[in-house]
Amino acid sequence: MQMIEQFGYKISPSFYQFINQQVLPGLNISSEQFWKDLAAILGEFIPQNQALLKTRESLQSQIDAWHLAHKNIAFDPNAYEMFLREIGYLLEQPADFSITTQQVDPEVAKIAGPQLVVPLMNARFALNAANARWGSLYDALYSSDVIQKDQKTDQAGYDPTRGALVQAYAKDFLDQAIPLEDKVSHKEVVSYSIANNQLVITLLSGDEVKLRDPNQWRGYQGKVDSPSAFLFVHHGLHLDIQIDPNSAVGKSDPASVTDIILESALTTIQDCEDSIAAVDAEDKIQVYQNWLGLMKGDLSATFNKGGQTVSRHLNANREYRDATHNCFNLSGRSLQFIRNVGLLMTSDLVLTQDNQEVPEGILDALVTALIALHNIKGNDQFKNSRYASIYIVKPKMHGPFEVAFSDQLFARVEACLGLAKNTIKMGIMDEERRTSVNLKACIFAAKDRVAFINTGFLDRTGDEIHTSMQAGAMVRKEVMKNEKWITAYEDRNVRIGLECGFKNRAQIGKGMWAIPDQMAAMMQEKVAHLKAGANCAWVPSPTAATLHALHYHQLNVAQIQEQLLNHYSNQNSRDDLSDLLTIPLLMNKQDLNLQTIQNELDNNVQGLLGYVVRWIDQGIGCSSVPDINNIGRMEDRATLRISSQHICNWLLHGLLDQAMVLDSLKKMARVVDQQNVNVPHYTPMATDFEHSLAFQAAKDLIFKGQEQPSGYTEPLLHQRRKQQKQLNNAI
Repeated sequence: MQMIEQFGYKISPSFYQFINQQVLPGLNISSEQFWKDLAAILGEFIPQNQALLKTRESLQSQIDAWHLAHKNIAFDPNAYEMFLREIGYLLEQPADFSITTQQVDPEVAKIAGPQLVVPLMNARFALNAANARWGSLYDALYSSDVIQKDQKTDQAGYDPTRGALVQAYAKDFLDQAIPLEDKVSHKEVVSYSIANNQLVITLLSGDEVKLRDPNQWRGYQGKVDSPSAFLFVHHGLHLDIQIDPNSAVGKSDPASVTDIILESALTTIQDCEDSIAAVDAEDKIQVYQNWLGLMKGDLSATFNKGGQTVSRHLNANREYRDATHNCFNLSGRSLQFIRNVGLLMTSDLVLTQDNQEVPEGILDALVTALIALHNIKGNDQFKNSRYASIYIVKPKMHGPFEVAFSDQLFARVEACLGLAKNTIKMGIMDEERRTSVNLKACIFAAKDRVAFINTGFLDRTGDEIHTSMQAGAMVRKEVMKNEKWITAYEDRNVRIGLECGFKNRAQIGKGMWAIPDQMAAMMQEKVAHLKAGANCAWVPSPTAATLHALHYHQLNVAQIQEQLLNHYSNQNSRDDLSDLLTIPLLMNKQDLNLQTIQNELDNNVQGLLGYVVRWIDQGIGCSSVPDINNIGRMEDRATLRISSQHICNWLLHGLLDQAMVLDSLKKMARVVDQQNVNVPHYTPMATDFEHSLAFQAAKDLIFKGQEQPSGYTEPLLHQRRKQQKQLNNAI
C-alpha cells in the first residue's frame, strides 16, 4: 500500500480520503491546514508520550526490585509508602482547590442519572445507546426479571397477569415520584386532563385531586382536550405518562395509561477503547465514521430482527406544550461522551518517516474533536451539547503528569480547530493505581476542564495485581472486593471529587453492572452507588438504564452529596491512603486446598477464553459472555486484564504450574466451544489447538502476561487479531 506523504509523516490512503472527503467538507478547514496541524501536534507530543511510557516502565522496575529485596522481610507499610514517595510514584497533594470547569451541560453537572458505555465500532449499538435517553418502563419491567414470570401467555405471547403486575408496579412508582395530595394513589385515577391551563386528575369516586407539588407537571403532547401524554419532572428527571383509551393496554387501565416513558440514560460514553476491537486503519476509520454519523445526525443501521429488516436512526427531539400551550423541546438523545484510547496504543493510520506507528491517543484527540465540530456548527435538531462543549473521556492515565499531558494535548487541539479554551471537557478514568493514590493531583492537573471521574473495579484490580506482582500471591478474585484497598478506592474517589468542587459542576461515576439478564439483582444492589454519592453509574443496556433510572427517583443524589460534604468537614482525619496502599496479598497459601486452586484457575481461564475467542475470531470487543456457570456477563478487555494477571501472579508464586494452566486451557476451551455451539460463524478452538489463533492468544496473555506493560492485554490481542484478519482475507 502506497502511503501518502504529508509534512514529514506517511498517511494511510483510506484515512487521507476519509478526512479530506468526509470530515473536512463543511468545516472551513483546508486539507493542507489539517495535515500541517496534525504533523505539528505529532512532532510536539510524540516525545512526551514516549517519555511518559518510559516513566511507567521505570517505576514498575523499581517497585519490582523493592518487593524482591524485601521478600523475606516482614512487610512495613511505612517503609513502603516512603519508598513510593522517594521514587516519585506517590506525590504530594496540592492545596485545597475547586475545579473551575465552565459550560458543562446539566446532564453532566446537575442531574443524576444512568450512564451507558457502548462500543462505537458497532453502529446499531451506538444508536441504541444514543436513543436510550428515553425508555419504556412497561417494556423494561415486562421483559426483565424484576417481576417474576409465570410463563402463562396467550397466543400472541402476552401474559395478562404479568401485564397487570407491570401496571401496578408502575403506579407504585408514580406514587413515589409524583405523589398526589392526601396520600391518594395513582391507582385510583380514572383520568388525567387539562382545564383552564391546569392539570386535572380525576378519581374513581369522581373527586378531583392535585399533585402534592403542582410544579412537577411540565406539559403535554397532543390536543389540549385529549392529550396523548403528560410530562412531569422529579429530581431533574422527566417522566412521560402515555394515554390512549383506544389501545388494548389503555383499555385495561382505569386512566387509559398505556406506558410510562422515563428519561433514562442521560449520558452515554461512545467507546473507542476497551469495548471494541479496532486493530488497523480499516477498523479505526469505521469507528471514526460512526462518530461522524452521530455528530452529523445521519448515522443509521439496518439489520435483521425476528426475520424482519429493521432500520435505526437517531431519535428526534421530543416536542411538548407547556401549561399555557407554548411549544418546547426536550432532547431525544443521550448526551454523548467519546472515550479515546490511552497512551500505550499506536495506529497505522499514520507512520513516521522510519515507519513507526504514531500514538493512537494523539490521533484520537484531534480527529474526534474535529468530527465534533460538525455537531457544534450543524443542525440544531441533533445538537449534542447546548454549550457547544466536547466531552472526551481519557482512560488508563497513570498519575497527574499523564493527565497534564492530555490537558495540554486538548489545549493544542482547541487552538488548531479555532475552539475556545477548555471547550474540550475531560473525563478522568480513575482505573490505574498511580492515578488513585494521586487522585487529587490528577484532578488539579485538569481543573479547568475536568467534567467526570469514575471508578473502574476491573482495570483498577488488574493494575493492582500487576503493580505488586512481585510482592506475593494475591487473594482469590471472588474475595478481592472485600479487601481494604477497594473500599478505600471507592470511598476516596467520591470524597476527593466532592472536596474538589464536583457537586453541581461535574460527574462522579461508578462502574458497570455486568450481568444484563439479572435486573432484579441490579435493582437491589446498584442503588448503593447513589448512596455512596455517585451521580452517575454504568449500565449494560437501554433496558437497564430505564430500570436504574428508578433509583434516581428514589434517592436525591444532590442531598446525599451535601450530607457527605458535611460529614467530611466534621471528620478530624480523612486520610485513608494507607488503606488504599494495602496490597491484597494472600496471607496463608496453605488455606487454599488443591480443589480451590483448580476452581479459581478454571474460572479465570474459562472467562478469558470466552472473551478472547470472540475478540480474535470475530472482532467482537464487548458482548455478554457465558461464565463458567452459564450466566451471561458483559466482558471487555478490563475483565480480561484481571483474569490474565491473576493467573500470572499465581504462576509466579507457585500456586500454579505451566502444566496445570495448559490442562485448564484445553479443558475450558471445550467448555467454551460447547457454550458457543449455536453462535453463528463461531470457530471451535478444541478441534485444533495449535492453529486456533484465539487459543494461542489466550496462552500468550497468560504466559507472556507478566512482561506486558501494566498488564495490558491490547498488544497481544491486536497482534493475533491482525493475523486472523489476514487469514480471513486470504480465503
